[in-house]
Amino acid sequence: MRVVDTLKTWARRIRSDALTLWFCARHPGTPWTAKLLALVLAAYAFSPIDLIPDFIPVLGLLDEAILLPLGILLCIRLVPSAVLQECRQRAADWLGAARPRPRSYVAAGIIVTLWALTLWAGWRFLSA
Repeated sequence: MRVVDTLKTWARRIRSDALTLWFCARHPGTPWTAKLLALVLAAYAFSPIDLIPDFIPVLGLLDEAILLPLGILLCIRLVPSAVLQECRQRAADWLGAARPRPRSYVAAGIIVTLWALTLWAGWRFLSA
């Protein structure tokens, strides 16, 4: 049971940090590099579609288990501590109010477009 509880805690922390980055991306005190990275990470975290589908063994969990947490860690280091504190509080208030998590349909559209371009390029390569 301990492993399951640890994983649940870790998943809640990732969700909270992604929401914090969503607020950081909109905060005027966030530097533009951190703002851009926060926007990309939050959009991907809240996208209803994964870049690497979960049904692909090992690789399917790579983005959620490794890439997203590393990106969040990097971005949090780029955000000034006062801004980060304020955005963490806003995220905690949001989650405490049991509001639904944001959705990023733009990121979902970009992911679908990337998959379509990859499939098209593969088809062109194989049919040449």
